[in-house]
Amino acid sequence: MSIEKRNATGGTAIFKNTNEFIREYRAEFVDRLSKAFEDSNRVEQYNMLVRLIRRHIGRQWVYTNSRYGKTDGGKQVYYFSMEFLIGKLLDNYLTNLGIREIVREGLSQLKVNLDDILDTEPDPGLGNGGLGRLAACFLDSMAFLGIAGHGNGIRYRFGLFRQKIVDGQQVELPDNWLQHGYPWELRKPEKSVVVRFNGSIKWHTEGSRLAFEHVDYDAVLAVPYDVPIIGYGPGEQINTLRLWSAEPAGDEFDFASFNRGDYAKAVHTRSETEAISYVLYPNDDNQSGLELRLKQEYFLVAAGVGAITTRYKKKRGGLWDMNEGVSIHINDTHPALCVAELMRILVDEEGMGWERAWAITVNTISFTNHTVMPEALERWPEELFKRLLPRIHMIVEEIDRRHRMLLESLSATERQIEDTAIIRNGLVHMVNLAVIGSHTINGVAFLHSELLKRDLLRSFYANFPYKFKNVTNGVSHRRFLLCANRGLSGLISEAIGEGWIKDPRELEGLERFESDDAFLERLHGVKRENKLRLARFIEETSGFTVDPDAIFDVHVKRIHGYKRQLLNVFKIMELYNTVRESPNAGVTPSVFIFAGKAAPGYRFAKTIIGLISAVAEKVNADPLTRDVLRVVFLENFNVSIGEMIYPVADISEQISIAGKEASGTGNMKQMMNGAITLGTLDGANLEIRDAVGEENMALFGLKIEQVLSFYRKGGYSAWEEYHGDSRIKRIVDQLIDGFFPDAGSDFRDIYDSLLRDNDEYFVLKDFPSYMSAFGKLQALYGDESAWRRMSLRNIMRSFRFTGDETIKKYNAEIWKV
Repeated sequence: MSIEKRNATGGTAIFKNTNEFIREYRAEFVDRLSKAFEDSNRVEQYNMLVRLIRRHIGRQWVYTNSRYGKTDGGKQVYYFSMEFLIGKLLDNYLTNLGIREIVREGLSQLKVNLDDILDTEPDPGLGNGGLGRLAACFLDSMAFLGIAGHGNGIRYRFGLFRQKIVDGQQVELPDNWLQHGYPWELRKPEKSVVVRFNGSIKWHTEGSRLAFEHVDYDAVLAVPYDVPIIGYGPGEQINTLRLWSAEPAGDEFDFASFNRGDYAKAVHTRSETEAISYVLYPNDDNQSGLELRLKQEYFLVAAGVGAITTRYKKKRGGLWDMNEGVSIHINDTHPALCVAELMRILVDEEGMGWERAWAITVNTISFTNHTVMPEALERWPEELFKRLLPRIHMIVEEIDRRHRMLLESLSATERQIEDTAIIRNGLVHMVNLAVIGSHTINGVAFLHSELLKRDLLRSFYANFPYKFKNVTNGVSHRRFLLCANRGLSGLISEAIGEGWIKDPRELEGLERFESDDAFLERLHGVKRENKLRLARFIEETSGFTVDPDAIFDVHVKRIHGYKRQLLNVFKIMELYNTVRESPNAGVTPSVFIFAGKAAPGYRFAKTIIGLISAVAEKVNADPLTRDVLRVVFLENFNVSIGEMIYPVADISEQISIAGKEASGTGNMKQMMNGAITLGTLDGANLEIRDAVGEENMALFGLKIEQVLSFYRKGGYSAWEEYHGDSRIKRIVDQLIDGFFPDAGSDFRDIYDSLLRDNDEYFVLKDFPSYMSAFGKLQALYGDESAWRRMSLRNIMRSFRFTGDETIKKYNAEIWKV
């Protein structure tokens, strides 16, 4: 079944021609707004275009859901994630449906520029970084590949936060992305789910079994908003991202309090309830924030699992074979409570025995781990957990008890039993619940998966090795190459045809152009055009110019100590010192681009942003250096800004300390746009090396074995590095010696972290090899032919890191749809 007839590219021809589009688009304003197109503003023009497209794809969306609902509708994947960083959808969907040029021409005839409409669309505040963008890429690939895969997330009213840099410091503001509504979403109140917090549990016997009743609870209504996920091409299948919003389940307005003049109390229930879906990752360094985070995670899980089981019962009449028709995948530990919630439904509501319910649960759920950092693994105070989720606590206790008994029967050691326990030392460990309750656990890069098996989850691996797999991350080449870099994608299609859009492995066909100077010159021209576009944006937003012929050195990701933006800043300070001392030192003109957000409560990361800003101010204002070095921090990093940055990158900074970055996805996005990776042997960098060859990237730094040895056995002295390298000593001293005249003691924390706290992330240790690797790339950039061949090699081998390839492996080895 198709929506309309197909167009030549395989997309769905919603509009047969430009005139038909214009006629329907004009009618949309009359029918929905009771006004003529000529009287509309830009927001209305955007909204009506989206609603027109949504109306056309609605028939196929309904058909897809109807097909899934049939008893023979096949297995479905439900992907649970606290983040879905979907970015703007309009440009992608116009491309996927094959109607972009018809719409562009139609709007042009109406004296409207499509780019202006695209700029009007908000970036949905549904994620923060790689975790959420990965989830969005996976939804795109599942839709394209014909896999029945849906997302379950939270509809955050104010997102993570909108970042402003004021006087060099990060300031967090609400991200009011829903200010004008969100026309892609469809509210479905009839599918709402009641979520229960607090209260107590009563139990009684029903025949030979115990029955449990949750009483005196606080009810919250989870209301779903569905967003269509439209894959590239024929449009036969439209999947769904379901976002849950928290609303009061009962009386939402206390009239008596209002009449007494206590207006705050009158709306207290509504405010407290709605806060659950206000903000992604509320600051949890206080008790209220901690409780809100736990509420958010159970809210997502209870709503999502409740809806899934209700739908499956309607389809099959019961849940006895749910694991054959449903795969629930939990993205990191945030949705780990899926394990306990599914058990609650099967045991309490369906009346199943524990063993049968447990078999269904484990064979339904799979888990992706995204971190090896113990401090990033969620642990909840048991007292809070028990009070807020009394029945879930009882179930987790029983899962924990039975798991301990199982390990004892397997002759596990006491250490292994304690390591894998869910409840210990007054804390509830989410990663252990996720591992115990899943049939498969995967890491997201080969190195990361090996570290899980031999370190973080070694006690699990010793007893359940069959559960562990690796599935290296992948990103959407259709978004980050086809749409984000239309100049490059057009050049590729002209050279090898359009088959690579559907099968990225065809990018290897570019190999025959590695010695084609004319093609390589055009490749360089595309990059330069992208740089000019970003240069205009920088001038508009920052007020200064950058040289498009300089090296664009890009470091865009969440600000964190282990991601080592500090190491990059030290490199810039050393280059600045060199140019100041020897203006003819031969430093290649470079533009250093930073972007990323620091968690509101992470003081060290926010200080790093302050340091980047201070270095930028100094370097960009100095007449001796500003023509050679430029430093830019682009505030409020999101998908749209990323789509401007990735196509311009010459150097892709992937410099986390070995063993800390699970995989990375920015490395993949920049690689497929022709950037050369400057990185450590961490995360997916190792697999990029295997794909392109070490000669087509620049590697440096400690290896994982060395890092682990320092952490476990000691032997590293930051003081020795500081005193042993005059460059390092000068840079570190400049943090506190007045080099930054307006900083005062602002950077003392960084100084102390390096020398007093012995440089936890080995910034000083890796500095010499980092400078050497950067110097190698600077020299190579001067060899235009060699650099362009390296760039092309990265593009053609990026197919290994596409979402399509990754999802094929998830499906073949884990979901088996």
